[in-house]
Amino acid sequence: MRTRILLSLSLFCSLAASAQVVTNTPFYDDSTAPRTKNLPEITIVGRGSKSDYQALPEIVGTSIYAGKKSSLIVLDNVQGNVVTNTMRQVLAKVPGIHVWESDPSGIQIGISARGLSPNRSWEFNTRQNGYDIAADPFGYPEAYYNPQLQAVQRIEIIRGQGSLQYGPQFGGMVNYILRNGSEITKPFEFETQQTVGSNGLFNSYNAIGGNTEKVHYYAFFDHRNGDGWRQNSRYNSNSGFATITYKFNPKASLTAELMRYHMRSQQPGGLTDSLFKIDAQQSLRSRNWFDITWTTPALIFNYNFNATTRWNTKLFATIGDRNSVGFFPAAGIIVPDTINAATREYNNRVINLDQYRNYGLESRFITDYRLAGLNHTFSGGIRAYTGTTHRVADGKGSTGTGYDVNVIGRYPRDVEFVSHNLAAFVENIFRINDRLSVIPGIRYEWLEGAASGRNSINAQGQDVILQNVSRSRGFVLAGVGAEYDVTKGTELYANWSQAYRPIQFANLQAPPTTDIVDPNLADARGYNLDLGYRGKVGNYLQWDVSAYRLQYNNRVGTITPVAGGPRLITNVGASTSKGIESYIEFNPVRAFSQSRYADLILFGSYGYTDARYSGNHKDATTKDKRVENAPRNIFRGGITAGYKGFLLTGQVSHVSDAYSDANNTVLPTANANNGLIPAYTITDLTATYKFNSNLNLKAGINNLFDERYFTRRAGGYPGPGSLPADGRTFFVGVGAKF
Repeated sequence: MRTRILLSLSLFCSLAASAQVVTNTPFYDDSTAPRTKNLPEITIVGRGSKSDYQALPEIVGTSIYAGKKSSLIVLDNVQGNVVTNTMRQVLAKVPGIHVWESDPSGIQIGISARGLSPNRSWEFNTRQNGYDIAADPFGYPEAYYNPQLQAVQRIEIIRGQGSLQYGPQFGGMVNYILRNGSEITKPFEFETQQTVGSNGLFNSYNAIGGNTEKVHYYAFFDHRNGDGWRQNSRYNSNSGFATITYKFNPKASLTAELMRYHMRSQQPGGLTDSLFKIDAQQSLRSRNWFDITWTTPALIFNYNFNATTRWNTKLFATIGDRNSVGFFPAAGIIVPDTINAATREYNNRVINLDQYRNYGLESRFITDYRLAGLNHTFSGGIRAYTGTTHRVADGKGSTGTGYDVNVIGRYPRDVEFVSHNLAAFVENIFRINDRLSVIPGIRYEWLEGAASGRNSINAQGQDVILQNVSRSRGFVLAGVGAEYDVTKGTELYANWSQAYRPIQFANLQAPPTTDIVDPNLADARGYNLDLGYRGKVGNYLQWDVSAYRLQYNNRVGTITPVAGGPRLITNVGASTSKGIESYIEFNPVRAFSQSRYADLILFGSYGYTDARYSGNHKDATTKDKRVENAPRNIFRGGITAGYKGFLLTGQVSHVSDAYSDANNTVLPTANANNGLIPAYTITDLTATYKFNSNLNLKAGINNLFDERYFTRRAGGYPGPGSLPADGRTFFVGVGAKF
């Protein structure tokens, strides 16, 4: 393994050393053209543009995005509810994004694409400022923490070939780029945004920042609390972030940053379908609580050798705690949580605690060079990562009602999961001529995952030790992309790239009395294929239309033998997703007039997904059936009208029905764990008035027509049962800078 890594590093260094540097590659303004050749500082992307959506340039910092399906969301220009992380509005122009809406005020973001599960965005490689923030990107990739969107400058979403640069994912990469003070033009600035809304919503965002010749910095504190739309769903969150960048000289800079986040939420639980129809706001659970503490420190070093050669290194960590306490009977939500007649107290609750301690390093290099009379671009990088998850579960909790994680006796489960990763990648833009570019890439991954500890305690009080399961493997991923400039401002793009998803910790935690782990259990492997056409015409028309295919092989599942005996955890087969992702935006005012005061934007995004279990699928009950949580049609469209400082946006979101299980159960079960998830259509309104560049007022109504709907069914936590989304709510806020 070490030999392979050294060979990859040697190749990386030799190619970089042999490159002839180009210093006069032109720069294109991303507000009028679909791509940019070079960006000396990565935070410049999106500045100066009035659009909230655009394709990413060819190159950003040390990353290559040429030939890839990409989206860039500029948060300052988003006409949606950023305060409560309403992702159906924030990502309205990114086609095919499926959003789970089951947490009050967006405190947990769950998004997906291409027929994959939105469960805490775990099919995306979720990052902040370019580094991992999920619980464990290999064994447990759930994003329990997402940054407060008021602090986010932009969101980068990469699908398809992004796996070569970022590692394990089928859905792509989501990168939240936070404000860092580099856009501020004075040594000190104070910003405040105060928001109130329905159901006791209060949000206070306060930040300071500044920029001098040698230093730029930014720090914020955000507090949010509310009662929630449903009963028993109050919450509060506090997050603080500080970053400071010191510029040693025009070429070198060092950034230190620290995020600290804490959230506590009461969990109202799920409902049966009949209860949902009677009153979607009711709750059958008042003693369930969820608590998250997340800390993400990082050091980032940038060195610009010249205008076209850059080096970036990140040293980062994720220190997280996930705690839950509640009443979770095996029969589900149909069992009431009431006073026990014998004890005259509530029944004891169950406590589950996780600790995540992850550390990583990523180093990337990019340069332009000349070959055969043309400019080309080489990028490469290495990654080292180690993570430990300590999980204690099924502990006997108190009979109380508040948040209390004091355990009675021992935890039946006490398990430690460990993951290690080394990786290296190289990617190159070969410019065949002035119009055509080909972008091949390759990535080597070495992974190791292991689990050890106590799985349960038997009736005699003896420990039941977890099966000794460890997996170590190395493999290569490859991909190739292409771009062809049809006209000035429009291009065809295509890419094919292999992807993988590592064996999850849950698959290594098999109860030895009931389950057996297949000794040949392998990572899920497959590929993404994209073909599209995108572009801009002036400043009034832009579009991106593409077709895709996602092949997801070696999916991990459980097979129960017909003759009885232990269940087998193994690779059960494959699924195939194919469809269309399209987006168009038109501004008739800019197209037909030169008005300085009026504005009108019409947009629509549509994603069609046909996701089915296919191929040599071992589970006969699910073969050829639709993949769960994969609606076929997702449409979002809207109109933004403005005059001088006033903007009004109306948006419609339609999501078609989806199955909640792989058996495609239509009629809901008694406990509501399985059954069809009905289609729904939501209308939102948002208005903004800017008195001047330093003072603004913003208000909105979410779910204008008070639609009753739910986006998911949960078989366990945080349900079980159907989890209603919020009905009609409003907010109003004022923002100022000094």
